[in-house]
Amino acid sequence: MERVKGGWWLLWALLLAAGPLTAQKGDLLSRSEVVLQGGGMNYLGDLNDQSIAGEVHAAFGAGVRCRIDKRWSVRLAGAYGSVSASEDWLPARNLNFRSKVYEGAVMAEFDFRPYGLGATDHRWTPYIFGGVAVFHFGPEAEYVDPQGQRQWVPLQPLHTEGQGTTAHQDRRPYPLTQLAMPFGVGVRCRLNKSVSLAAEYGFRKTWTDYLDDVSTTYVGAELLQAEVADGALAATMADRSATPNAIGIKRGDDSLDDWYSYFCVSVGINMNTLFGWMRSKRCRN
Repeated sequence: MERVKGGWWLLWALLLAAGPLTAQKGDLLSRSEVVLQGGGMNYLGDLNDQSIAGEVHAAFGAGVRCRIDKRWSVRLAGAYGSVSASEDWLPARNLNFRSKVYEGAVMAEFDFRPYGLGATDHRWTPYIFGGVAVFHFGPEAEYVDPQGQRQWVPLQPLHTEGQGTTAHQDRRPYPLTQLAMPFGVGVRCRLNKSVSLAAEYGFRKTWTDYLDDVSTTYVGAELLQAEVADGALAATMADRSATPNAIGIKRGDDSLDDWYSYFCVSVGINMNTLFGWMRSKRCRN
């Protein structure tokens, strides 16, 4: 919890720092660009053994980048995607989940080569980035009712690992809005003074082990049926194995938090190209 609180302070510090940094000399519009992204998102956690080769889903993003100098930039960005994993091949757990992910982030970017259109600048460069993000998620799992009808049900309200029950008061219900630390690498190329292209791969280190609703141990159907509002459904979704697991058997690995990754290609459009006409019109008037 202290790490998460510290992350919030870091987020505010980066946001406050972004103002003075972007107020450097030079026209703000000409140093800024609107960024549109398209790519994929995947998950690394208990249900795929922290593997980078997990299920991939389409993801999209948009943001604004402001260049501080020929090497440093600040980016404010948002992204939307989804993550999932399935363990149909492992009867001992047989768990699955899916979740939409909404992300907002502030990041600093460093170009390895002076980047721009000047005589001594490079029109392409590799770069690295890092920052702080806030993301919202909501794990769901597929439920098959006695009539054979399939539906996806939210898992967090079911307290599948006994969160908030009398037997596990140390396990608090997990919040669905959390902090993450985005970082990664990319390469960008400036086509002309108005348009640039980039491709990047980034990881999101989170401070939750419940992106997939799997973290600790099985708590038994009796406890969930007695203390959770929809106890019968909670018991069913908590243990979906062919043979019920004993209380205390590991359901997940709480020593490792869940991660997700976001990779994309993007196009950047100079804001002076997009909005410079408004300033020209205002000057004429």
